Amino acid sequence: MRMKSLKLFSCAVVLGLLASCSGQPEGAEAETGEAQEVAEASVEAVSYTVDTSNSTVGWMGYKPTGKHTGSIPITEGTISVEDGAIQSGSIVMNLENIQNEDLADDPDSQGKLLGHLKSPDFFDVENHPNATFEITSVEAYDPNELTEVKEEYETEYTPIEADEYQVESPTHKITGNLTMRGNTLSVSFPANVQVTDNGINASAKFNIDRTKWGVSFRDEANVVDKAKDQFIYNTVNISFNLSTDSGQETASM
Repeated sequence: MRMKSLKLFSCAVVLGLLASCSGQPEGAEAETGEAQEVAEASVEAVSYTVDTSNSTVGWMGYKPTGKHTGSIPITEGTISVEDGAIQSGSIVMNLENIQNEDLADDPDSQGKLLGHLKSPDFFDVENHPNATFEITSVEAYDPNELTEVKEEYETEYTPIEADEYQVESPTHKITGNLTMRGNTLSVSFPANVQVTDNGINASAKFNIDRTKWGVSFRDEANVVDKAKDQFIYNTVNISFNLSTDSGQETASM
């Protein structure tokens, strides 16, 4: 059963795909390029509503002296299916309500971190409150497809490589347009996608380079800052678990 083109949102976020000579995945940065044309659902497609209460987007960011983890709420989304294949879809994430988990026991520090993430140094939520991801294609996963492995600057908190982080048993390669801070790029990553009569379940774990979307505060470019361990890694680990409700309706053109 082959997957057709689709349309979906994002935060954020971008992403790992690689394989070793033996055919097992190795860590690599996500394939990133210019935005692509988004496909539309056919009139015969069935539309599923994303279950926002049971769908999550997670993030993990690193600096030489520590790391932070959190989530971004999905506020809306739809996915259209025809003949058991995903055809189009969309999801929206609310960066104004970005969450932190590791500082839950320190509300003051947590508040400062979240305020900084919402500021122009990072997501600039006053001007860009949402992130979107519109999927342009879904293909069968090919474990032999190679992507250049990114070498990270070694510290105590070097980001997890995609081979250690990526979802188990990927079934498909998802490609779509990710928009953050008004910047849109095409990204591709491996995912596990299951389409049944009761709906859709999809999960993925991958790496993105935040600076490609203009999130460049204390990036790795400054050698002096690197020597002082005063930088934030460009690599961010992203994860998502997406499910739809059981309600269905015919998609309109």
